[in-house]
Amino acid sequence: MIYCVEDDSSIRELVLYALQNRGFEAKGFADSSELYPELLHNPPELVLLDIMLPGEDGIAILKKMKQNAQTRKVPVIMLTAKGSEYDRVLGLDLGADDYITKPFGVIEMISRVKAVLRRCAPEGAVSRTLTLGEITLDPERHRVGAAGREITLTFKEFSLLQFLMENSGRVLTRDRILETVWGYDFEGETRTVDMHIKTLRQKLGEAGALIETVRGVGYRMEGPEK
Repeated sequence: MIYCVEDDSSIRELVLYALQNRGFEAKGFADSSELYPELLHNPPELVLLDIMLPGEDGIAILKKMKQNAQTRKVPVIMLTAKGSEYDRVLGLDLGADDYITKPFGVIEMISRVKAVLRRCAPEGAVSRTLTLGEITLDPERHRVGAAGREITLTFKEFSLLQFLMENSGRVLTRDRILETVWGYDFEGETRTVDMHIKTLRQKLGEAGALIETVRGVGYRMEGPEK
């Protein structure tokens, strides 16, 4: 079970939906008063904790968690606003395992959640490699191969390719790709997606042809066997 403590209901619901869609059990809380009873009776595997909360903020909650024997070892990922470097450093010093800066993409969040869970329970880690045609993508090791050679991608290129491969055969609109890969309130234009698709195709070489353009809509990635 993963707990998400976030007072913004739209962000909280997005996080819960993304986690549940990837097979995690997840529960949301708006503030510390809702969190504490569950935290003590049913300690989760991990907590996604917003710093800016009404009443008791995330830093105060983190302190209490690390001082309590029941919750001391529960991994915590802090959700922080842009520019709040002091809060990020303070959170890490107090025992937070990682932080994610808002706005964040769904795939980035899932990757960080999996990474923290692996570090805390390495014996339970299982690599789940995605394969489509000659392209292989290992989300756990963050590696991509095409036609037997390793491909070096930026984080966004990797997230974009992973999203396309996870939705093989489906047409994905540019807006949906932006929301998932770049973040729920990314202010850039849809041509950002087009530019990254172009670069991704170039890096993948001949295998890049598996990424199809659906005119007027977006993109689809389909295996050669279909």
